[in-house]
Amino acid sequence: MKTRPPLPPFTLESAKEKVKSAENSWNSCDPERVALGYTTYSEWRNRADIFSGRDKIIEFLTRKWKKEINYRLKKELWCFDDNRIAVTFKYEWQDDAGNWYRSYGNELWEFSSNGLMKRRIASINDKAISYADREL
Repeated sequence: MKTRPPLPPFTLESAKEKVKSAENSWNSCDPERVALGYTTYSEWRNRADIFSGRDKIIEFLTRKWKKEINYRLKKELWCFDDNRIAVTFKYEWQDDAGNWYRSYGNELWEFSSNGLMKRRIASINDKAISYADREL
């Protein structure tokens, strides 16, 4: 079984490291790279989308990054306990018409003992912004 350090149970430092690793992975906008951080049976809820499995993660992220151009993400640790981490995040992106958005949200993560995420629950809201209002 593949491992993805840091492994649970998390400390403050290892939780921060896990969050930064996820941020870096998602900013690659590479669905296959991102999917490697999740178990093969990982369960996801992202807005109204509910699915499970790496293949579905790759399909979802491929669609996402075709729609969300110039994607840039910042995650922050909210809290952690044993094998769970909660984060807040914001990301900015542009649609194919050139409009900019900032999306805000929270994620709840649950990890297996090998450090792969087995469950991800995300709640997200979008706000239209101008190019001049970009922060990321």
